[in-house]
Amino acid sequence: MYPVWGTFLGIGETIMSKSAMIRARLEPELKENAETVLRRLGLNATQAITMFYKQVELRGGLPFDVVMPTPTTKRTFDATDAGRNLVLCEDADDMFDKLGI
Repeated sequence: MYPVWGTFLGIGETIMSKSAMIRARLEPELKENAETVLRRLGLNATQAITMFYKQVELRGGLPFDVVMPTPTTKRTFDATDAGRNLVLCEDADDMFDKLGI
């Protein structure tokens, strides 16, 4: 049996020679953080990019929603980034207590 990602990569189908190249510049920290997650999933960068491209092909677009934040969401992000209007909780129980749940 193929790994779960095998179905996204087209394993079991006729696979053409892999000769096309992609070059992209990323922030080093983003690259390392993402590749750490990919390793935990048992994937390398090439497999992840292939999976992404296969999903773009199958869906005829991006495999996730891309939306602009609403003005309220933008204000909330800005306030959070500035450390304003934060509610700090000791743990999940404290959070639920503060939410009244």
